[in-house]
Amino acid sequence: MSARVSLLLLFLGIINGNQGARILGVFPFGAPSHYILGSTLMKGLAEAGHDVTIISPFKEKNPPKGGKWTEIILDDLMEPLKKLFIKHDPFKMEGQSGISTINLISTMSNIVSEGALKHNKIQELLKSNQKFDAVIITQFGIDSMKALANHFNAHLILFSNTAANSWLNHFVGNPSLPSFAPEILLNFPEKMSFMQRVKNTIFKFVSTLYHNIYFYPHQNTFIQKYFPNPVDIEDTLYNVSLVLLNSHESIFTAQPHVPCMIQIGGFHVQPPKKLPDDLQNFLDEAKEGVIYFSMGSNLKSQNLPVEKREAILKTFSKRKEKILWKWEDDVLPGQPPNVKLGKWLPQQDILAHPNVKLFITHGGLLSTTETVYHGVPIIAIPIIGDQKMNAYNGERLGYGIVLPFEELNEENLSRLMDEILSNPKYTNNAKERSRIMHDRQVKPLDNAVYWVEYVIRHNGARHLRVPYLELTWYQFYLLDVFLFIFAVIFTVLFVIKKAVSYLCRRSQSKTKKE
Repeated sequence: MSARVSLLLLFLGIINGNQGARILGVFPFGAPSHYILGSTLMKGLAEAGHDVTIISPFKEKNPPKGGKWTEIILDDLMEPLKKLFIKHDPFKMEGQSGISTINLISTMSNIVSEGALKHNKIQELLKSNQKFDAVIITQFGIDSMKALANHFNAHLILFSNTAANSWLNHFVGNPSLPSFAPEILLNFPEKMSFMQRVKNTIFKFVSTLYHNIYFYPHQNTFIQKYFPNPVDIEDTLYNVSLVLLNSHESIFTAQPHVPCMIQIGGFHVQPPKKLPDDLQNFLDEAKEGVIYFSMGSNLKSQNLPVEKREAILKTFSKRKEKILWKWEDDVLPGQPPNVKLGKWLPQQDILAHPNVKLFITHGGLLSTTETVYHGVPIIAIPIIGDQKMNAYNGERLGYGIVLPFEELNEENLSRLMDEILSNPKYTNNAKERSRIMHDRQVKPLDNAVYWVEYVIRHNGARHLRVPYLELTWYQFYLLDVFLFIFAVIFTVLFVIKKAVSYLCRRSQSKTKKE
């Protein structure tokens, strides 16, 4: 009888241990690339048996078969962003300063944050009696929405679209000194010159002040306005249990990470699927190889300036290879016979085809990850955001060449295409980076699922937090210590100066009397 009871208790324990957690995912940005990453992560958690709710502007076309899947679709959230991007043409933003880019990102983030929080579906969610064990939020300027974790008494997990950087590191106390950590918008190499370190330090200081004096207080007003039981933003920003980084050493330079930061770069890449017949035949019959050209999901080739488009067309028309071009319009004026167009193309499956010899890309991180995964060299034409950082990383690691947008012309494009296709070192380096990406003990998506479950099992995993996280940002960077030291030195020098002056006056007075 006791054996049966023990078996029953063991069985109940196993069931209880495997109960799915309730997880809320917050990915409100209208960029398809952001949604691909967020939805892949949340679908992986659902397939692992969890009860998943995702907030986004998109409807999922392929819902997961396992677990429970609920969508909160934020209708019309993308309209204000479309108006913003009409005013700010991305192809004209290529040369703008890092400060201007930060200001634009902040404007965009404020629009998305307030638009999402005041949305009737989010307000209904806030007024509901739902419970969540964890809230996973994209770490991209929607800091006010982190208060959802406080509201639901859930563990806060951040998902970063890119590697560890200064926009994120301070939330978990990760080392981010300007001496070795280049700012994401400055495109400096990992080994910076003296002047680059000066510029990097000034930019980081200005950016830190901007966020602490303007951006975070502005985001805090949204918390006070739209949450039924508001908290101060300071009570949520640094209460992070886990950070999932969309990075890996195969793509980025190795960086320090505190224990709660986990790299899962490449987790969104799926095994190759069968291509549509027309694409399959086009790639199979390309005896001289295929060049794939795409500017990603946010930048559109159809919006390229006419002179740039004409330069690309003239270059492609002279190639012996076939060209596959992601072109968002029905017609491409002057389309050469060796060029095939597609408004949407299954990029991962295309890059997996052995006949694809070169990828001409904007340098977005999803595209960079996918090309490294499949070992295809690149010519990168970066425009905005982290694209320059990704592009120059590829050039430094030897699997690509950067072609600055202002230098894009027929001569330069032809020369770089000849260099990539004729010199095997680029393909060899791409294959080597691919081997590094594949050589893992655990699949990255499985690793992400494990760590989310780990945080829930260990009630927020407070033991992963570094103790110096309790310091303020100016204490962390020793600014108060340096000010104190300078004040002491100044005081000592001032006292010495006064003492010397006093002694000199006494000496002169004594001399006069004599």
